[in-house]
Amino acid sequence: MAANMKAVKLRIKSVQSTMQITKAMELVASSKLRRAKERSDNCRPYFREMYKTLSSIANSNNDFSSVFTKDNGVEKVCYIVIGGDRGLAGGYNSNLFKAMEADAKGKEICVLPIGKKAVEYFKRRKAEIITESFGETASVHVADCFEIANLLCREYKEGTCGKIKLVYTEFVSMLSQQPHAVSLLPIVDLKNEDAKEVIRDLIIYEPDSTDVFNAIVPEYLAGVIYGGVCDSLASEQAARRTAMESATSNAEEMIEQLNLHYNRARQASITQEITEIVGGAEGL
Repeated sequence: MAANMKAVKLRIKSVQSTMQITKAMELVASSKLRRAKERSDNCRPYFREMYKTLSSIANSNNDFSSVFTKDNGVEKVCYIVIGGDRGLAGGYNSNLFKAMEADAKGKEICVLPIGKKAVEYFKRRKAEIITESFGETASVHVADCFEIANLLCREYKEGTCGKIKLVYTEFVSMLSQQPHAVSLLPIVDLKNEDAKEVIRDLIIYEPDSTDVFNAIVPEYLAGVIYGGVCDSLASEQAARRTAMESATSNAEEMIEQLNLHYNRARQASITQEITEIVGGAEGL
């Protein structure tokens, strides 16, 4: 009985130590989440304005034609997959990869992984990886997104791939994060076919509207990718915070049950000792 009580006591201490760790990780994730959410909210207006500019150029020029708005005839799809850097985030990474696999089913693909978990995932599956230079999502900045956008635009113009998609996790709320696959190239939804106004070339572009459009596309893609990175970082921290909160709650319940078991064992031991003393006294 004493050995059993000692084992329970050690188990309680072990769970308490684990609970302290999960509680600390929950607080750290909450702190990082606030900064990541602010970063995500601040970057959204940029690519919205870039998209409006692209749409304005496409709709205000009769002779508009760009390589980035046409299907180049290549079947291969390039996926930019933004994963997490660390585990202990519930189903954050697994849900992302499931969404990507579902979208890529039956297609010839190549990938540009961002984040440690994404790089490891596609290396294990022997996928065609364009570059492994962006192995940590938290360290990806605006300059890196411009580098990625220029690389992908070059690959698209050279015919290495026919479509480019971004797979990331959208931050919906503290308790909800949804993986999405968003098409980046070709840009097919710029023209407003239902517009009733007569298109007039009111703006003169130098050298021409197509060259200006092609120069803006990498800027737009960089903004979208950076927005995906910021959203993914916020989603990862929210998922980790939720997972650690759940782990802390489970640890508290386990400690409560172990304390109950320990108290019962201690009470049984005391009762047994009293019974033995009473029995011995009666024998005397």
